[in-house]
Formats: sequence, C-alpha cells, structure tokens
Amino acid sequence: MQAPKIVVIGSLNMDIVIEADRYPQQGETMLGHGIRFLPGGKGANQAVAAARLGAAVTMVGAVGTDGFGQELLHALQAENVGTDAVRIAEQAATGVASIYVCQGDNSIVVLPGANHTLLPAHIDACREVIAAADIVLLQMEIPVDTVAHAAQVAKACGRTVVLNPAPAQKLPEELLHNVDYITPNRTELALLTGRSAEGGELEAAMRELAGMGARHVITTLGAEGSAFMAQEGTLTRVPGYVMEVVDTTGAGDSFNAGLAYSLALGKSLEEAVSFAAKVSALAVTKFGAQPGMPTLQEVLDFNG
Repeated sequence: MQAPKIVVIGSLNMDIVIEADRYPQQGETMLGHGIRFLPGGKGANQAVAAARLGAAVTMVGAVGTDGFGQELLHALQAENVGTDAVRIAEQAATGVASIYVCQGDNSIVVLPGANHTLLPAHIDACREVIAAADIVLLQMEIPVDTVAHAAQVAKACGRTVVLNPAPAQKLPEELLHNVDYITPNRTELALLTGRSAEGGELEAAMRELAGMGARHVITTLGAEGSAFMAQEGTLTRVPGYVMEVVDTTGAGDSFNAGLAYSLALGKSLEEAVSFAAKVSALAVTKFGAQPGMPTLQEVLDFNG
C-alpha cells in the first residue's frame, strides 16, 4: 500500500523546556530542576508525528539562519520529513517556545520569529507540492493570511484540508469555508464561537462552528476524549484513555497527525478520530513533543 501523502504548512520552533515542581508566581524567582532544548513548533511536531505513522510528509515553513534553524531541519530530515519547502529567512531568528513543565502539564510562550516570514507568495511557490498531497494540515503559528491562502490553494487543487486552530484566535470566514476538518480543543471552540463549550453547551458550540463553514468539527476534550460533528449533524463522542502522563506538550499535535494520517487512508471520521485518540494517548507518556510521538506499530499494539 502506498504511503499517504501529507503536506504540513506551519511552524518550526526550538522548544526550551524547563522542568519545575510548580509554576512561578508573578514576580517570583524560583529554581527549576531540568532544562532541555528540543525540536518543536506545532507544524514540525505534526510533521514528525505523521511521518512516524508511515506517511510521506513534506514540511512547508521557515527558519532563521541561526544554529536553531539548522538543528530543526536536521531533526525533520532524521524523521524522513521532506524539508525542501522550508525557507531560510535572512532577517529573522528561528522561532522559540519557552515551555514550563510541571507535574506532567505545561505552560507555553511562543516567539514566532521566522515563522511570521512565511507569506502567501511562498505558498504559491509550493503549489505543486500541495497539489500532490492527500491531506494538507494547517495550524495557527504562522500568519493567518498565509493559513487562509494555503487553505484556498489546497481546495483549488482538490485537496482535503485539516485545520488545527491553535493558538486560539478568531478566524476569517473565507478560511473556515475552505476547511474540511477543524480540530479545536474546548478553549479554542469557545473563542471561535463566542459561547461556552462546557458540559451541555458543547454540542451547541460545535453545531455553531459547523454552521460557520467548516464541514466537520472535531473537539478534543483532554481526559474526556473527543467529540465530532458534521455540518448540521449529531454529536458523536469518542472516549479517551487513562494514561500515566509525563508531558502533554505534543498531545494536540499528535492527535491532528493521527487524524490526518487515518483520513488520508480513506478511513471514516469515527475510525480516524478513534485512531487519533490512541496516538495522542501514547504521546503524553513520553517527554518532549517530537521525541514523544509514537510509531505506527506502537499505536497498533496499544489496547488502552
């Protein structure tokens, strides 16, 4: 069977991960007990996750001329991710994410750097790459105009578009109309719709987002699992898994990669969401976003 082709258009960051027993309070200086420099960025994380599952992945993004940029490119290449469409920005430093990890959870501040030099013209230059894909996977750590243009180009080429709307922000209507699958978490869903996504309000919020243009809405719910809905459809819940959590940094990215991979194989939405749930469950059991991404065999062997 031919490997599904996935093009990931998004960010590449160096993750500076600091481990501590708790988060510092405002104005407080405290001691941590570990620091690591790990390749990251939502786009690159999803590219690595999809490649480990067996997809043929091409990364479209931007890094600076500094050492971090070279490290990120080498990390992708080591995972068999194509990097020919990653531009080298002469006037910007490579993106950086400062991550605090405490008791398995995380708090993140991102400095976009070169990621914000990725413009619509670069997407146009990658049109042939996009046209050859089964799935185009997008996130929001690059300029929103670039994301919107990428979705437009992908749809013009007849490709399936998956949008992970993170970090959370309001999205232009024309972008949503070019999205086949949108994957907010509960917080992002609330921001996109302007209404609560808690408890019994979840279905109404998802229905509203579906009505805004995206053809399928999949909401990740942390330990509760996930839920999905087609436009004007009914809500379907998919249970999560109870895992021994080490680091949640790459959980959402692994879910999106698993979803895209499964959809590219022609699986139903329910099958794809269930597969993605297994991928993300395994990802949180290891430290670091890209290092923690599971292989296809690990997912297939996982019984929950």
